[in-house]
Amino acid sequence: MHAIEVNEYGDSNRLEYTEREVPEPGPGEVRIAVEAAGINFADVMQRRGVYPGGPEPPYVPGMEAAGTVDATGEGVDLEEGDRVVGMLGGGGYAEYATANAQMLLPIPDGMSFEEAAGFPVQFLTAHSCLFEWGGLEEDESVLIQAAAGGVGTAAVQLASRAGAEVFGTASTEEKLELAADLGCDHPIQYTEVDFRDPVEEATDGEGVDLVLESVGDDVFDRSLDALAHFGRLVTYGVASGVPASAENRRLLFENKSVIGFHLGQASRHDPARIMQAIPDLTQGLADGELEVIVGETFALEDAIEAHQFIEDRKSVGKVVLIP
Repeated sequence: MHAIEVNEYGDSNRLEYTEREVPEPGPGEVRIAVEAAGINFADVMQRRGVYPGGPEPPYVPGMEAAGTVDATGEGVDLEEGDRVVGMLGGGGYAEYATANAQMLLPIPDGMSFEEAAGFPVQFLTAHSCLFEWGGLEEDESVLIQAAAGGVGTAAVQLASRAGAEVFGTASTEEKLELAADLGCDHPIQYTEVDFRDPVEEATDGEGVDLVLESVGDDVFDRSLDALAHFGRLVTYGVASGVPASAENRRLLFENKSVIGFHLGQASRHDPARIMQAIPDLTQGLADGELEVIVGETFALEDAIEAHQFIEDRKSVGKVVLIP
């Protein structure tokens, strides 16, 4: 089969289009004939070698794939040909991949493979950060960093649907227009203004109740500034590559909380807490209240260009590879 392999850490040129043996499913696993593989920024960080606990070369990246069941291992009741999507331990950038059957979901009728590949990581991360970890309630306010990205577009929709006042940052007018269309009440072009200023103005200096932060570096610090007293910040990424931390004295005197979220670790330690969002999410997609935003698709052999597209901050919504 054709696959993308990372033979050593480095820039996007380390992604090699190559041949590999078709994997065999073990007990409790299925083999998926991959129709679409989602790209996540975590894939970029793993390729760079800066992702804690990430795979060591050589490896096939890809933690999210949609396709049809091609073969099943012992103890699996899925049928060949079933349309499924799920989170993988890796290996999604290929024509075939294996997955734990418990981490797979049926693809709803009318949803394309490309849309399905943009569903699990983005929407489960967004839902968890907003509600299960962030405790967002109706009539509260939330600031979503990178509001036009994969997780961001999901989070804007979910927060707006829940009745929250939504602030969102993005780098271009095009991205801000998308965020606004999805329900962002206060789109902020962070390349033109310090996002703290419009937040302060709109909240009469109080700040927002919740921030979803995935950048790190000074964005993390300024996001803390934008929080109201008793506010919560959920951090779920370090897209800048520069980790950040909060001084405990500041958290004490400002009564602010910093909460960490990692989808993979949370799924391993408490999968029920993560998967409890599925009925609500699938119903929202079926009703048309929620939409998976697929920005760009690339052929599998063009994975280098796809990664570079994301790193150059050109992406809107989900970027998908097509074997």
